[in-house]
Amino acid sequence: MKSQFPRQRVASESGSPVSLDPDELPDGLVIADETGCVVVFNAAAARVTGLSAESVLGRPLDEALPLEDLEGRRWWQLTDPYGGLDIRTRQPERNLLLPGPGGREVLVSVRYVREGRGPVQRVVVALRGTEARRRTERSHAELIATVAHELRSPLTSVKGFTATLLQKWERFTEDQKKLMLETVDADANRVTRLIAELLDISRIDSGRLEVRRQPVRLDAAVRRHVDGLVAAGVPEERFAVRVGEPLPLLWADADKIDQVLGNLLENAVRHGEGTVTIEVDPAKSEEATGRVREGTAVTVSDQGPGIPEESIPRVFTRFWRGSKRGGTGLGLYIVKGIVEAHGGTIRVDRGPEGGASFRFILPPGIPEVLA
Repeated sequence: MKSQFPRQRVASESGSPVSLDPDELPDGLVIADETGCVVVFNAAAARVTGLSAESVLGRPLDEALPLEDLEGRRWWQLTDPYGGLDIRTRQPERNLLLPGPGGREVLVSVRYVREGRGPVQRVVVALRGTEARRRTERSHAELIATVAHELRSPLTSVKGFTATLLQKWERFTEDQKKLMLETVDADANRVTRLIAELLDISRIDSGRLEVRRQPVRLDAAVRRHVDGLVAAGVPEERFAVRVGEPLPLLWADADKIDQVLGNLLENAVRHGEGTVTIEVDPAKSEEATGRVREGTAVTVSDQGPGIPEESIPRVFTRFWRGSKRGGTGLGLYIVKGIVEAHGGTIRVDRGPEGGASFRFILPPGIPEVLA
């Protein structure tokens, strides 16, 4: 049984009307007419409630959708959708229960459609499942716990050393003072990096990650990172850099690409074993217009234990950690967000020699004015 409402025509941004099928909506939609009977019950509503359209359409709203609040009170009797104040236009979203085997918790918001202060002509009910919100709440709780844990250690160190130096400055040698101040500086950098990660996550989640494009040589950037790791004490023989020619011109955000390379290389050194191989090669990239341009691919592989097969789907999610060697578990999530903000893709596989192999491909990203 189909909803009685036909496709609706709504205005688009250009002003031209477009057809809208209720079944195309991502959220559940239930509409009752002026008599209180359900005339629209879309596919998402059936999915959220577990009810079929056949069992709902044509029935009174309070019978077809017998919602209760968390104290067991009948929701429609409490809110009286067709009565009440004539200035009432909506009920804000709240958690309600749909009685039945096991019960279902749903998020419900209601809109009352009327002309002026006339009688209600339609009751429009929006339904959403609670699982997505619970996942978001769990993610927020995990983020707060992670941030609190990661901040506690460096701030405790900073506070301890600065308090000791202030109280007992004259008792320490110059070398001891220098060591303490170097530790404070390192911990302050750690806090700064964490704050930068949190800002990146906020921008990625909201779609506001800004990409400032300029010409970038990925092979030069890779060699610069390798040189930095060698200067920091990593044996030079741990790295093998292979560059395919000719590399196309790449327009990208140099700082953010450095962030991606730094994360992947440091992870390979810290969590992997044996030789870390970095390959930079030309790669085909198809744009949304269908035009194919030369892009650039970077592959970072190690010879360590690799990533368990069951963990691969979670590698780029928040808080995933490949080992118990510390870290926030946010780095690869940010890496993926940066690559995708450039219009690129990234994946992880088993390396040719058993370790992990991360490969990302960036399109040329040439600004339109130069394209």
